Amino acid sequence: MNRKGFTLIELLIVVVIIGILAAIAIPKFANTKAKAYIASMKSDLRNLVTAEEAYFADSVKYSASIACTTPPTAGSVNFCTTQGNTLGGPTLGAGGWSATETNTNISTVTCAIFVNTRWVGRRSAPVAGARPRRTRTSRPSRARFS
Repeated sequence: MNRKGFTLIELLIVVVIIGILAAIAIPKFANTKAKAYIASMKSDLRNLVTAEEAYFADSVKYSASIACTTPPTAGSVNFCTTQGNTLGGPTLGAGGWSATETNTNISTVTCAIFVNTRWVGRRSAPVAGARPRRTRTSRPSRARFS
């Protein structure tokens, strides 16, 4: 009698190999959602900076309020957050403005930004008629992606 097929041992070995591959692959993709939520918060903050700069170009001041309306509310920055993100700010301070953002799906991560609007240096202000100091410049470093 000629029997064709797989033995129980062969099937068990295949199942064990698939289990080992799954054990290696699953942790690599486990925090993909968290990375996506963080990327959306960073993107929102970058878009807020662009909206604040556009408001500043029109009004020569920064705004502490945002509005997600069309047309935008007078005196407010026209900006909408991504669904699931909560914006804290913008808050105007002595040296600039700041904002924070959290996501409802990740309670442990908060992204923040601070934009300085004053000149910062060793001296309080540039001296009129002074020659700028020569400084050595370095070549820009190459971006590394991981």
